[in-house]
Amino acid sequence: MASMQPQSCDTFVVCLHQSTKWLGLERAATADKAVEVITELLGKHGQGGSCMEDDSGFTYHNSFLISDRTEAWLLETSGKYWAAERIEGGYRNISNQYGITTTIDKEHPGMRAYAQSKGWWDAIKFNFATVYSFTTTARIELLLSSVGHINAEAMMEILRDKDSGINMEGMFMTTGSMVSVVPTEPTLPGVHYFTATPDPEKSVFKPFIFVQNALPLKETSSPSYGSDDPVKKKPRFQSKPDRKHQLFVKHKVVAAIIDSYKDRGQKITENMRKLEKNTMETMEEFLSHGVMEQECLVNQFSTSVQEEVAVYNTH
Repeated sequence: MASMQPQSCDTFVVCLHQSTKWLGLERAATADKAVEVITELLGKHGQGGSCMEDDSGFTYHNSFLISDRTEAWLLETSGKYWAAERIEGGYRNISNQYGITTTIDKEHPGMRAYAQSKGWWDAIKFNFATVYSFTTTARIELLLSSVGHINAEAMMEILRDKDSGINMEGMFMTTGSMVSVVPTEPTLPGVHYFTATPDPEKSVFKPFIFVQNALPLKETSSPSYGSDDPVKKKPRFQSKPDRKHQLFVKHKVVAAIIDSYKDRGQKITENMRKLEKNTMETMEEFLSHGVMEQECLVNQFSTSVQEEVAVYNTH
């Protein structure tokens, strides 16, 4: 699911999730405008594309959390139909299921009529998540239970929750997790935490701050195959290259140790959480007082990756 252009097939063109996200960032200066850009692209091109580099035919439609420093939106889609909710409480998360229910601030003009024509809606009270999916409220309930205590750390724990289905296991494992803190004060930096590895319960959230001259993220960049990439050849996807980045490979070994050796795994996890907490304390200083010298952050994410690998290597 990585292309900066809509994917051309023999008979049609559709937008992938990454395509619409990148184009929204490129063409919009505000969160509200990004909602407009993405929904216009969906209306024109639809959405789809395989989730895997084979002919599995498995696809899914997407949700977007879109924020600038003054407002934030949750946009959820089904084909060309969509609903958007303006976020008022200062926090929200999306994890594998729809989260918009009855509070809808913008919507596709034909969304309700289409649902009614399919027999999904009885024209009484419209709940987007219920009408357009098989849904649970686990994600919403976890957020509500944390009201008054929501911060980056609390969000990370919510994303690690497996009982709710937020942190998925098995064939459709959670492949990566992200928490962003976007201050309304323009002089303070936005801090974006990424695992860059599957299963956040066995991962470290590492911070990234946008600064000038940020260095390439080599340890978490997938190998490049150039013109030999099967995505660029026709017919496409006739082979499946190894796209595992360096951290992914090391993390896979450590995740297996955590699963197989209780005491050893517990020690690794404790040290990972300690590293994460120490890094978050530094980021909290930046969020409170700003960054005096941005040069110290050009390699922040890669340094955090190296510290994570050092934890792996001590066990």
